[in-house]
Amino acid sequence: MTDQGFRIAALHVYPVKSLGMIPVTQGWLGPCGLDDDRRWLVVDPDGRFLTQRQIARMALVAVGRQPAGLTLALAGQGTLAVDVPPAESARRPVRVWGDTVPAVDAGAAAADWLSAALGRPCRLVYLHDTGARPADPAYAPPGSTVGFADGFAALLATTESLAALNDALPTPVPMDRFRPNIVISGAPAWAEDEWRLLAIGSAVLRIVKPCSRCVMTTIDQQTAHIPDPREPLQTLSRTRRAKGGVMFGQNAAILHPGRIAVGDPVTVLERGPSNLLPA
Repeated sequence: MTDQGFRIAALHVYPVKSLGMIPVTQGWLGPCGLDDDRRWLVVDPDGRFLTQRQIARMALVAVGRQPAGLTLALAGQGTLAVDVPPAESARRPVRVWGDTVPAVDAGAAAADWLSAALGRPCRLVYLHDTGARPADPAYAPPGSTVGFADGFAALLATTESLAALNDALPTPVPMDRFRPNIVISGAPAWAEDEWRLLAIGSAVLRIVKPCSRCVMTTIDQQTAHIPDPREPLQTLSRTRRAKGGVMFGQNAAILHPGRIAVGDPVTVLERGPSNLLPA
């Protein structure tokens, strides 16, 4: 199998976990993922992370970049600029799945704005210490880190695999349902199951495991509605069920940081048997 035509079709950054996506044309892929990706987190008053799994409305909060931090915007509520909290600020522990991570609170204005937007008390926190949360050592190479993403530094998907899924779905879904960082085109559908090591731009990525999918894939990212609570998970379960759930996309750790851009060729340096293990 040749990878001569494999290229980056799109790059996506999600500065605040579970809020709006920002498409970018290029970015620095560091040990913790793309610049600014999931460095911010919405938490409840006890410091537990909140996502669209609990609050579908989070999809409607648009996020923008600014030199000092970010902006949050919601129709009917206007826009709020939020500065990155000073690095010397006191840390507070927050919970992401089973991990406790030291973060810095973004202040009362951000908390009040988000609480009004989401309809429940919450706060916004920022991760200065990008090496503080190790990726799962059962899969990732030693020393791998992750920010506030679910488990690993980067998530990739392919346009052809989405097309194959959509061919089987009663109603097609867009790629934004799966919230990948790196979208690759030119590969046969599901070829990514056999990829182990990729060179993209000046970066090298290790594919560590397929990504198990949850109810967030049923949420329309433009409206926060759930058109069909069964799909695409029901269709994925017929052909993509594996140990750990139903899978779409591949998680990656960053072995060699570097700059990547839309249009960059993707070279598969190492392949292996499918990592879609039997359930």
